[in-house]
Amino acid sequence: MMYNLRGENIEVTNAIREYVEKKIGKLERYFDTPPSSEVHVNLSVHNEEQRIEVTIPMTDLLLRAEENHSDLYAATDLVVDKLERQIRKYKTKINRKFRQMGAPKHIFAEMEKEVATIDKEDETDEINIVKKKRFDLKPMDEEEAVLQMDMLGHNFFVFENAETGDTNVVYKRNDGKYGLIEPNA
Repeated sequence: MMYNLRGENIEVTNAIREYVEKKIGKLERYFDTPPSSEVHVNLSVHNEEQRIEVTIPMTDLLLRAEENHSDLYAATDLVVDKLERQIRKYKTKINRKFRQMGAPKHIFAEMEKEVATIDKEDETDEINIVKKKRFDLKPMDEEEAVLQMDMLGHNFFVFENAETGDTNVVYKRNDGKYGLIEPNA
């Protein structure tokens, strides 16, 4: 992982840099291959409170945590604990999803059936809705919606905008950035 450390009202010394990189580097043990993404770390001091914000953007997941403490090193430990919990939660969801779907040989058999079905459907130009889903919209802001979308591994996420009360959609663009769809008032 590559680290991008920024300090606000604090000088990022070599000791701080080494400690942060060492602690966050321990997260690599949770991955088969170390993430090649850049780790963004913002350190700041406001009114004797040390604050650390860590963002690790990955292809299917955006890890983000922040922590305030009177000691920067303690804040670093706490933020790494939060990131570990997020990773474990995400991995549990992924593993549960694969267990529910079955063994890999069954997955490939299902994929073959789906491809055959899709080929037959392509022959007819009829629109066929194969699944309907209902869910409650949770009020949240755009950032939380993006985090939820990434945690679920989806390309889009429908939510109720907490500020406006409107139904909005966030989506992942082809360039890796995010878009927001909101209705005209």
